[in-house]
Amino acid sequence: MNIALMAHDDKKELMIQFCIAYCGILSRHNLCATGTTGKLVSEATGLKIMQYLSGSQGGGQQIEARIQCNEIDLLLVFRSQKPKPNEPSESNLLRLCDVHNIPVATNIATAEALIHSLDRGDLDWRNIVNPK
Repeated sequence: MNIALMAHDDKKELMIQFCIAYCGILSRHNLCATGTTGKLVSEATGLKIMQYLSGSQGGGQQIEARIQCNEIDLLLVFRSQKPKPNEPSESNLLRLCDVHNIPVATNIATAEALIHSLDRGDLDWRNIVNPK
C-alpha cells in the first residue's frame, strides 16, 4: 500500500515515535511524506520515504494531488489543535480522503487502529469499493 505521512510541528515527535514503534509494518509499504516530517522519520527509523516539499511550501498539496490520482491508500496526519499560521489547513485534504475512500488517521489512537488493520490485511478498501 501507499501510505502518506504528515505532521504539524508540535506532532512531529509523536509521528517519529509512532513510526519507530511500527517500523516493521511500515517497512513493507511505500511511504511518502511532507518534507520535514519525512526527513525526521527517515533519519529516526531508516525507512525509505519519498519526501515532498514541506507542508508550508506545498507538500500537502502534492499529497492531495496523489490522492486525486488514486496513488495514496492510507493517510496518517497528526495535526495540532492550534496550528501555526504557516501550517496549511487539512480541510481539503480530509475532503479528498472522503471522496476517494482513503482511510485517514488524525490522531495516535486511530493511527494505531489502522496500522493493526493494515498488518492483518483488513485494509484492502479498493477491492471492496471497486471489485475486480
